[in-house]
Amino acid sequence: MPDLLLELRSEEIPAGMQRKAAGDLKKLLTDAMVEAGLTYEGAREYWTPRRLTLDIRGVTARSADVREEKKGPRTDANEKAIDGFLRAAGLTSISQAHVHSDPKKGDFYVAHLVKPGRAAEAIVADVMPGIIRNFPWPRSMRSGVASARPGALRWVRPLQSIVCTFGPENEETQVIAFEVDGLVAGNVTYGHRFHAPDAITVRRFSDYVEKLERAKVVLDAERRKEIIAADAGNLAFASGLELVEDPALLEEVSGLVEWPVVLMGTFDEGDLSIPSEIIRLTIKTNQKCFVTRRPGEDTLSHHFILVSNIEAKDGGKEIVHGNGKVVRARLSDARHFWTRDQSDLPDLETLRRSAEAFDLDLAKPLDQRMAKLDALNVTFHAKLGTEGARVRRIRALAADLCAVTGADPKLVDRAVVLSKADLRTEAVGEFPELQGIMGRKYALLQGETETVATAIAEHRKPQGPTDVVPTDPVSLTVALADKLDTLVGFWAIDEKPTGSKDPFALRRAALGVVRMLLERKIRAGLVSLFRMHGPRVVADIKAGDARAFETEHTADLLSFFHDRLKVYLRDLGARHDLIDAVLAAGPSSTLRAPSPHLRGEGEESAEGAASFSPQAGRRWPEGSDEGHAAGNDDLLTVARRVEALTAFVTSEEGLNLLAGTKRATQLLAAEEKKGAVVTDTVDPALFALPAEGELYAAVSTATSAAAEAVAGEDFRAAMEALSTLRAPIDRFFADVLVNDDDPAIRANRLALLGRIRAATGTVADFSRIAG
Repeated sequence: MPDLLLELRSEEIPAGMQRKAAGDLKKLLTDAMVEAGLTYEGAREYWTPRRLTLDIRGVTARSADVREEKKGPRTDANEKAIDGFLRAAGLTSISQAHVHSDPKKGDFYVAHLVKPGRAAEAIVADVMPGIIRNFPWPRSMRSGVASARPGALRWVRPLQSIVCTFGPENEETQVIAFEVDGLVAGNVTYGHRFHAPDAITVRRFSDYVEKLERAKVVLDAERRKEIIAADAGNLAFASGLELVEDPALLEEVSGLVEWPVVLMGTFDEGDLSIPSEIIRLTIKTNQKCFVTRRPGEDTLSHHFILVSNIEAKDGGKEIVHGNGKVVRARLSDARHFWTRDQSDLPDLETLRRSAEAFDLDLAKPLDQRMAKLDALNVTFHAKLGTEGARVRRIRALAADLCAVTGADPKLVDRAVVLSKADLRTEAVGEFPELQGIMGRKYALLQGETETVATAIAEHRKPQGPTDVVPTDPVSLTVALADKLDTLVGFWAIDEKPTGSKDPFALRRAALGVVRMLLERKIRAGLVSLFRMHGPRVVADIKAGDARAFETEHTADLLSFFHDRLKVYLRDLGARHDLIDAVLAAGPSSTLRAPSPHLRGEGEESAEGAASFSPQAGRRWPEGSDEGHAAGNDDLLTVARRVEALTAFVTSEEGLNLLAGTKRATQLLAAEEKKGAVVTDTVDPALFALPAEGELYAAVSTATSAAAEAVAGEDFRAAMEALSTLRAPIDRFFADVLVNDDDPAIRANRLALLGRIRAATGTVADFSRIAG
């Protein structure tokens, strides 16, 4: 079967676009081929800075013929209807149609049409111009004389040539010729821009790769990465050093060269007094170079690794010299930033008001930067006010959270106040990714405790599903307060994620909160937190109107957290139906455990997790819902219930409970759908059969035992207590007709089943569990 080789060669493609562009090209072409009736055995994409290449193997030579039947009018139809059928079917005479009979509809005409298959070459030539013209580049440009014409080709960089050959492995290939803006596909490409600028004629992928290699082009990006990593590691090792690995930089550099040549340069050893993070980012950002260090040491060496795209005649001496000059100049700037950030600001007198508002010491450089951040009214978000206002809100929320995490309120407050201060440092201004990192360094330099400095560095963690969760209580408190303020704020201004769009990374922030609560075993009622913190946000954005956070905001934000919790638990292997069953179960008035949020300071739950008490002896604001506090806004409790339910439903007791409960809940649902009202009251005097009394007694006993287990947060024990209902439920359904002719007896029996549903519903909504 023939193979297809396609190459689109252009000026240098930005490194960050290459991998996706090659994948897009493969998907667009293979999808178009399949849609046209072609099949293929395999396809692989390749890319270099100057070309996107596809190798598609085992393509069918032509698409299959397509046969279809087109139904026409009855044989006794008028001439106008028959003429219309002939035109639609592409027939010249009715004699070309067939007559089919139907017992009900009689005889009617049918056209048997055959759409001939097409050669693969014709299909590729037909679809490729459209793919190239409509290619989904994030940014594109027009170039050359043709760019002045309407509809001129847009490409990421000027497109220079197209290769498209097709043929079996052991036979001569042919060119699939098509034209795009004056460029005609052929079998000629070009190698390295400097080492091999002459034209190269290719036939199929194997000799294409071989000839490019001789022309100083390594086609496979993964191989280029391996060459760079290996050569860089060996070069560092030869100098008694080790390479500081950087996967993102390696990916980028492999997209900057077609023929990687690894060299080593140096900078002044005196610049090593600059923090390693600044040195590394300076060299990486400005020169795309790797840094090195002594084996086993954290600090860097003054040697760096660069990757050239040419084999210089002088062995790379001039390339190394030129890169070294630039690196030394950039590090000189970095040293200036580092020094300036530790000196006093020139306008301290204008910062006294802000310093008093945040209890800042203007003798300390980082405190000065925080005062400057507030005094300048630096905007956090157009609708959410300034960074200073946000820090004030986070201070208040963090103070509330201290009882949850057991953190020292004074250390938490100090960490919150300084957490955003490095935004006004020159180092972070040059390298925003150093936010927090530089704050920690500057905090230690001015005498802050290690705990406060670490909290400053970690206050935005975790920033992704693989990022670490803070462990220190102070860091945990600050990080929770920061993310919760962000989420409540954006919900207050109705700037929520929609579909795949999440410009403010709110899903990531919510997942971070979920991870902190679950992985650090934090008990916190989110609804009460939203209701406490919402008015603070509203007061800032509504010019002092501190009305309560809207109920719909609270419910919607809690639902958003539930969605993130589902994602987190599913990634850990939890079944989606069990998660839904737990979240759908509301707290019961009969089985409600004492609210964990109202325990005294220092008390802990049965499993050792701190409970939420904003301040010793403090109660939630009027109108707070204790049901919510003990229900599904405590994500740690939800996760424990899911864990217990997962273990329980696979056991014999769990299967018994599930089977019996489902029968009761399904019957109740059917009756309620008909309009029946299920009351909460069961009257034993209306029992007509022994099975009713047995079930009533069993439900009462199981409910009491389950309530005690729920109060102790032993959900497995609660479910085991409820599982004893299976036998009396079976006897009830065997002996009792629920829909009795007597309305009072019927209502009483439905109420008895309602007690079963209410009892089990405190753990999970069993009707949502599959199986």
